[in-house]
Amino acid sequence: QVDPKDYTFSGLKGETVGRLPGKVAGQQFIIQECENCSIYIFDHSATITIDDCVNCQIFLGPIKGSVFFRDCKDCKCVVACQQFRTRDCRKLEVFLCCATQPVIESSTGMKFGCFQYYYPELALQFKDAGLSIFNNTWSNIHDFTPVPGENNWGLLPENAVVQDYVPLPSSEELKAVRISTDAMRSIIPITRGQRQKSSDESCLAVFFAGDYTTANARKLIDEMTGKGFQLVQTKEISMKAEDAHRVFQQCASEFIPLLEKGPVVALEFNGDGAVEGCRSTINDVFSGTKVFVSESKASASQDVDNFYNFADMQMGM
Repeated sequence: QVDPKDYTFSGLKGETVGRLPGKVAGQQFIIQECENCSIYIFDHSATITIDDCVNCQIFLGPIKGSVFFRDCKDCKCVVACQQFRTRDCRKLEVFLCCATQPVIESSTGMKFGCFQYYYPELALQFKDAGLSIFNNTWSNIHDFTPVPGENNWGLLPENAVVQDYVPLPSSEELKAVRISTDAMRSIIPITRGQRQKSSDESCLAVFFAGDYTTANARKLIDEMTGKGFQLVQTKEISMKAEDAHRVFQQCASEFIPLLEKGPVVALEFNGDGAVEGCRSTINDVFSGTKVFVSESKASASQDVDNFYNFADMQMGM
């Protein structure tokens, strides 16, 4: 029998509390009326509601459904979820991984950054929650109640460090979780999202389903960012033959047979020389792997548009 008390933090003041990996195991969780608290859910959950919290630091591991903040203010959070919503909130700063477009309503002073976090159990928790580490629309915020001439939300500084916002837990019990907030180790690839691109040259790379898709995509990200290129956005999505024609144009026929194996992982890199850099890296590092890469600077921006327009239609955004 599930005891709701095990899945609720209510009315706490000035405490550090949390749940270790394996302790929530896909249940729903409630956080309400907490003040000056540090709260850590190091597990996956079904849904989480956070009501009437003030000046709290909150970490929420992967949420299969929605997280909903209501009537909260001055909170700093790290959150991974399928759906993100706020209503009647003031001054929330959120490092976010969200599979669908985040929505704010009657909320002001909201700031968003890209989720960055690591502990050994986190990758499996993403799988258990049905979330892809490559589907993250953290910066594509929809404001349900915009005010003319005012901006209710913005992005955190590019060099914002998670630990300055949500410090590592200080309680003995929670110290057992082996956390790294080093951006290089983050389970979620750190993307620029809607930030201004540094160059007018982008490049699209698409990996096809197989045993090493995730590892290959991460390796290319490491290689390219190591060379100074920026990762703009990532996407994991299933494609059909007709989608391939739209996205891969004249190369479609060689990739269509690969689509039946499962979803593709697409990466957009940006920077002067991105196409050449990406093509040479793929030749050097992934010689035996079939990868779609933009042919030239001229076709690359069209490739990026073709792919992400298709993906946005699929995700119903």
